[in-house]
Amino acid sequence: SVHFMWPPQPVGTFPNYLHLEPSACWSVTYTQQSICALKGSTVDISCSYTYPSYHEIKKAFWFTKWSGMDAEDLSSAPGYEGHIEYLGDKESDCTLRVTDLRLRDSARYRFRLITSGDQIAGSPVSLTVTDVVLEMDPTSVSEGENVTLTCRTKCTLDPITAYSWYKNGQFIPNSNTSSPVYILFSVSSEDTGRYSCSVEGHENLPSAEGTLNVTCKYKGFKPLVWYINIVVTDIEGESKSHCVEKYICGKNTSVSVSPSGEIVEGSSVTLTCSSDANPPVDKYTWYKKNVTSPKASGQSYSITSISSEDRGDYYCEAMNIRGTETSIPVHINVMCKYVMFCLFLVLCDMTVLTDKHYKHMYTWILCSRYVVVEYGPKVIYIMCCAICSECIVMILKLNNCLNFTA
Repeated sequence: SVHFMWPPQPVGTFPNYLHLEPSACWSVTYTQQSICALKGSTVDISCSYTYPSYHEIKKAFWFTKWSGMDAEDLSSAPGYEGHIEYLGDKESDCTLRVTDLRLRDSARYRFRLITSGDQIAGSPVSLTVTDVVLEMDPTSVSEGENVTLTCRTKCTLDPITAYSWYKNGQFIPNSNTSSPVYILFSVSSEDTGRYSCSVEGHENLPSAEGTLNVTCKYKGFKPLVWYINIVVTDIEGESKSHCVEKYICGKNTSVSVSPSGEIVEGSSVTLTCSSDANPPVDKYTWYKKNVTSPKASGQSYSITSISSEDRGDYYCEAMNIRGTETSIPVHINVMCKYVMFCLFLVLCDMTVLTDKHYKHMYTWILCSRYVVVEYGPKVIYIMCCAICSECIVMILKLNNCLNFTA
């Protein structure tokens, strides 16, 4: 057959063909002329075609641009490998599937059919790929203010009946809305976090996260933490001093001890200070009760080779730009380290001052507890028991008749 190209086509445009055969024999039909789809999703461009039955199909393919004098088949075009699949046949179906959509897949797609007698190219189908975008207004607020979250796309998806909202990657209970707008009323510091949204049917393709920062707003009744003196010059040029209260936002400053449980002399202990302060804590300082000077600074405080002298109550002080807060003290009790001894005991006649009376007896001090052994004539006892290492010296001082054998 014969076809003409008129008027002449500029480079990069798609030629339209005039056929001498009746136009009813040739057609390319799309279900939609314009498609909006989400980044990361899969879309089918539904298509059907007709051609003269006495023609033989040589090639059927989709293209978005020309290469030289011919259309470039997408199945072999760079960047489309593994992203497109031709679902059509050689009868009437020319549906194209595009998977794992990328923003750069936005284009005008056309179907082309080449037969033994002629060829045809359908009109373009416009595919726009969009991602879900979360808009937050404002992104930084004070306690008690409202925040508006809006879920947007740059093109109109199929009718959306619901939107879902997330905080720190977790679905916010009862947050499904039919509107793309979600309002956080009268926010508090607990609302600080990362927010995102998704549209119904594509919950696995949420928007990028937006961060909300909530700072404290004080009403004058919170406990005073510290003062700062500010000098203000009035319109008459007179300087006046004002005492402004400053507070730390967030309570729950606490101390944790690791390891937990009994602490034995010679071991190591780490104290960690935690605070939900907002703005975040700038400095941590450690104190021991009844000791004026600080023990250390930093969020963690480690005591290596702990001894009985380290017994006591410890607390931390958290400071940010708004003030300071002190934790509740935690008590550190150091247990003596037990050493197993087998004792060979010779009981001697001795005099020990007990309860202001002289008595002939032997007193065995076992870890700050007094164990009285009956006295009498010289008798040999063989005993095995656990003795606190710090008490052995005391035993030797009390009775030089004790003989230790391991």
